Amino acid sequence: MPKPKVARADLKPGEFLCQHCTAKCCRYFALPLETPNVRNDFDYFRWYLIHGRVSIFVDDDTWYLMVHNDCDHLQEDHRCGIYQDRPQICRDYTTDDCEYDGDNNYDMLFECPEQIVEYAEAFLPQARRAKVTGRQPKLSLPILSAVPESVRSA
Repeated sequence: MPKPKVARADLKPGEFLCQHCTAKCCRYFALPLETPNVRNDFDYFRWYLIHGRVSIFVDDDTWYLMVHNDCDHLQEDHRCGIYQDRPQICRDYTTDDCEYDGDNNYDMLFECPEQIVEYAEAFLPQARRAKVTGRQPKLSLPILSAVPESVRSA
């Protein structure tokens, strides 16, 4: 059963935010990615997304791979089962800017491979789009009309 949500400002002296949280920070990890700018970058991102339980998000112009997976030591009461021996990254983590009261606000979020392909098609210049989608760019009608009918029908 979820714990009642308490606003940060309503915490009493000696109370900790984690006492009211469902351990959002222990249910995923995110690693920064290099900003994609060529077809191969987007193809790698598409590959990440076909593995399930992952997403890619952009926040403040930084791209991240998010792996949705609970920590092996997260207990049913949302507490750490190895708190006294937790990794240093957990010891350094603070609730100052944690997502306790945030609703996962990202600049962009990609949850399936089709979304990253669609973004790549819009982002990449026309010549590079064909490589991502496997389609050749369509010729516009003015170019086709300049080709003699005998050549077009051959």
